[in-house]
Amino acid sequence: MKLPKEIEIIEVCPRDGFQNIKTPILTETKIEIIDKLVDCGFKWIEATSFVHPKAIPQMADAAQVLKVVKKKHAGRVGFIALAPNLFGAQRAIEAGADAITFVISASEKHNLENTRQTIEQSVAAFTEVCKIKSDCKMRLAVATAFDCPFAGKVDFMHVISLVEAGLAAGADEIILADTIGTATPLQIEALINPLTQKYPQVSFILHIHDTQGMGLANVVTALNLGVTRFETAAFGLGGCPFAPGAAGNIATEDLTNMIHKMGISTGLNYEKILHVARHIQEKLGVEPMGHLSRIASCQG
Repeated sequence: MKLPKEIEIIEVCPRDGFQNIKTPILTETKIEIIDKLVDCGFKWIEATSFVHPKAIPQMADAAQVLKVVKKKHAGRVGFIALAPNLFGAQRAIEAGADAITFVISASEKHNLENTRQTIEQSVAAFTEVCKIKSDCKMRLAVATAFDCPFAGKVDFMHVISLVEAGLAAGADEIILADTIGTATPLQIEALINPLTQKYPQVSFILHIHDTQGMGLANVVTALNLGVTRFETAAFGLGGCPFAPGAAGNIATEDLTNMIHKMGISTGLNYEKILHVARHIQEKLGVEPMGHLSRIASCQG
């Protein structure tokens, strides 16, 4: 296998992990968990999401969370905020986001459900955001890059077309998201190969959910294809509110454990990540989703 010497793991639990939890999480608790994640050694943490509070009430305190953690950890870590539209991106920029994840689905039906916009409208909005981003990094997240909960398998040409449009608009980074967690290693290979051949200068990021338990296998496939950047969530939390049946992300502790045992560096403190996972369980009262957090829970 062609394995790298090191990879980068981007932590998304404070956004993707929290958004599906119905019980309101105190702002102070969110900040406390982010503080602990910073101590694990992450270079980038997705701290929140600037969406309408009626759509996702859990993210109503987005500006407050972002401003506090930015002030506390300036220079130690970059903070990412998700935005589904131009207004959300403007709010994220005003709140001081170091990077914005702008989501556009490769599936027209899912994009309408997720953002209430057509793909064409979302691309136009993304283009406008790229014009006003200042020194904020712009990340285009291609949702449902493999399968759609409404339309089934997604034509990879739609994904490639969206990537092309994003890069032309000014995207600094491209994220490929297995939004509903049903992609197989063969699908990963079938999409990554043509994309990396067409855009060898782009460092693609993979965001994988683990609905059917194929997350780590998909990571190994991607590693062998040259992908070295992944988004995961501590404790395995997560899931798209507008994708029926989608489970959580790959647990950060699971991926870190596997990568370290493969002799690949992450720059992260594995024991501290496990500690954060336990802290999340205690504070939020949620069931563990990751393999290692479930084992720790049983042993505890």
